Amino acid sequence: MAERLVSIVIPVRNEAAGIRATIDSILAQDYAGEIEVVIADGMSTDGTGDILDQISAEDPRIRWVENPSGRTPNGLNIAISASRGDVIVRCDGHAELPPDYVSLATEILDTTGAVNVGGIQDAIGINPMQRAIAYAMSSPIGVGNSRFHYGGEPGPVDTVYLGVFRRDTLIAVGLFDESLTRNQDYELNIRLRDNGGIVWFDPRLRVVYRPRRSLRSLWTQYFQYGTWKRRVLRMHPESTKLRQLIPPLFVMGLGVSAILAFTPLRWLAGIVPGLYTAMLGATTIIQLIKTRDLAAILSPAAIATMHLSWGVGFLSGR
Repeated sequence: MAERLVSIVIPVRNEAAGIRATIDSILAQDYAGEIEVVIADGMSTDGTGDILDQISAEDPRIRWVENPSGRTPNGLNIAISASRGDVIVRCDGHAELPPDYVSLATEILDTTGAVNVGGIQDAIGINPMQRAIAYAMSSPIGVGNSRFHYGGEPGPVDTVYLGVFRRDTLIAVGLFDESLTRNQDYELNIRLRDNGGIVWFDPRLRVVYRPRRSLRSLWTQYFQYGTWKRRVLRMHPESTKLRQLIPPLFVMGLGVSAILAFTPLRWLAGIVPGLYTAMLGATTIIQLIKTRDLAAILSPAAIATMHLSWGVGFLSGR
């Protein structure tokens, strides 16, 4: 696999703050073969285009193309179509790849026969709230049993973070579904598996991810996740997992609790919020002991924001 051309595709929109760090991590790869980078810019308004002009002028391995729609799946498909590699590595404008990421991922593709491999979304924050959000995104209480959030044994899974794909199988299933604003990666992996392919998780593939910096932006992100997850599950109901139903059931439970508060059964109204508050308290203590970072005190707010926004988005989505 080392002699194959690898194409790293990156959909971006308004990523001026982090795109250089992303590109630097790509150019530092220890892969022995040739690498090209194709960036699809979604009509950025923050100067990202000027930065891409500079970066592409400095290194001929880097090209950028326009993504007029500004949407992630469209940008991915445009970048893939403009690329030449036999292996397609997806990257995001706020991610940083470790130096051995491409070489290790291509090796895993070979040894496992998988059509897509990926690893851990290593959420790392800088300011206190961003660190709290990172802790929430790395906790089973916060994100359920998805191994790509916090690790686990290597093996077949339903989805992975980002992904390193065999180009031929990616083309065979029709690339990313451009009707999906979010969850297009999960939906693509469903089609890859339905086509007989294996999606493989390996914890050695650890990618730095910079989470949102505020609860407001986190709410928007997870509300969209919930909305588009409902759409994907309507498309592929057989793919439904228990972890995907817990946030909307929690929101419904809070609604029932609010109603019970005005009935003779008001003594039942505190069960769901009480148990949830106790769970958040226990999680906070564990995070404080584990991280020794006072920012962990804010992680319950991040976890609750993720659960509530995801659940509301799922219940109210299209």
